[in-house]
Amino acid sequence: MSAIWDFADFDDHEVVHCVRDHASGLTAIIAIHSTHLGPAAGGTRFWHYADGEAAIRDALRLSRGMSYKNAMADLPAGGGKAVIVADEARTKTPAMLAAFAKAVDGLAGRYITAQDVGMSEADMVAISQHTQNVAGLPGQGGDPGPYTARGVFLGIEAAAKRALGADGLKGVRIAIQGVGSVGGGAARYCAEAGAQLILADIDTARAKALAEELGGDAASSADILFQAVDIVSPNALGAILTEQSIENITAKAIAGGANNQLATGNEGRLLQERGILYAPDYVINAGGIINVLRKIDDADDEAIYKRIDNIPARLEAVWDESEKSGMAANEVADQMAQKLIGR
Repeated sequence: MSAIWDFADFDDHEVVHCVRDHASGLTAIIAIHSTHLGPAAGGTRFWHYADGEAAIRDALRLSRGMSYKNAMADLPAGGGKAVIVADEARTKTPAMLAAFAKAVDGLAGRYITAQDVGMSEADMVAISQHTQNVAGLPGQGGDPGPYTARGVFLGIEAAAKRALGADGLKGVRIAIQGVGSVGGGAARYCAEAGAQLILADIDTARAKALAEELGGDAASSADILFQAVDIVSPNALGAILTEQSIENITAKAIAGGANNQLATGNEGRLLQERGILYAPDYVINAGGIINVLRKIDDADDEAIYKRIDNIPARLEAVWDESEKSGMAANEVADQMAQKLIGR
């Protein structure tokens, strides 16, 4: 295994903690990318990885993404991320969560954790018994999914206006990959706005049920990106935009809430060359973290929704600069975020 700083995704991270607790079986990684704007904030992911290097890469990429996301959302927070390495059976115990919480607490407020893939609100409550450095607890915003969904919907509207010249979503054809809390919530918003939907999820029954409820159609997860639609909205796991997949996408825009949609980052240029508008993921999907981090500056609901409602304006700024400079949208967003975090 390479040294952490030799990983391609290591980006001058301030600290990367590898946590082991023999008694509980905990293996975790806490990556702090930047504290330039405030404490590093980002959720904890509970996931089974093929190997240790895959877990480290995920923590590095996700923590950097949180730095950029929090900066572009104008939040007083830096970026961090944690991953708890799950076994194949996804075994999660109270002792494991307690050991992880104590590791977070040992960072003395430098990292604030929250809910992410594989972790529930109940897990966050359990972690909060051993550290105060937890956001998104009941009474503090709770599940970030609905807030992320709202921002994704607003971003889809902005993409439709920019790429299609559409005034609203009535009649706009949208393929949504992943219909969990974020994708499902965005689908409901889009359906209410009059969009024509095609839905897919790894849980095919869930996708079919929601499609029936909303008057849309269902497709397989393998084919959803390549439907004859106007907009593709990825809302599952990342790295789905590859050189190969982009060749087969016919949509005019990609706007969804999944993290790290570009497999390597170079795909942003391929999208631009094909004339496909791209909404950088950490800009469009910031609604959840905006809500979760209300505890940092005591923001109320009005302030939260005002920040989420600014997501289209941030996307427009990225697209304007992309058009002006000739740079890909993801490259523009990265440069904007880097400047904000003093890099």
